[in-house]
Amino acid sequence: MNIALRVFLVLGAVVAFAVVVRKIKKSDMQARDSVFWLIFIGALVLLAVFPQIAFVASQVLGFESPSNFILLAVIAILLIKVFSLSSDIAVLRQKQTTIVQEIALREKSDTD
Repeated sequence: MNIALRVFLVLGAVVAFAVVVRKIKKSDMQARDSVFWLIFIGALVLLAVFPQIAFVASQVLGFESPSNFILLAVIAILLIKVFSLSSDIAVLRQKQTTIVQEIALREKSDTD
């Protein structure tokens, strides 16, 4: 893995860490979400500091280069996160619909 990719991984991790810490300080992020991002940032730093991990993983999995492995791994992790968030949104939409219906029924019964 060339030095440019390693520097990019570290800089990206530092920026992401700063954003997460800022969101936590402003109480804009829940602990569950911040833990995910902190682990993700830690993994990026780990890959930048110990590039041998990416080399071994890319060889075992048959990738042409470690950067391809890192790109695919990041995309896969983020897709899993997006799926998780979509599931959470679906649950919240269902709860919202139920609450709106209950409020409408209560208001209807109060006017009768």
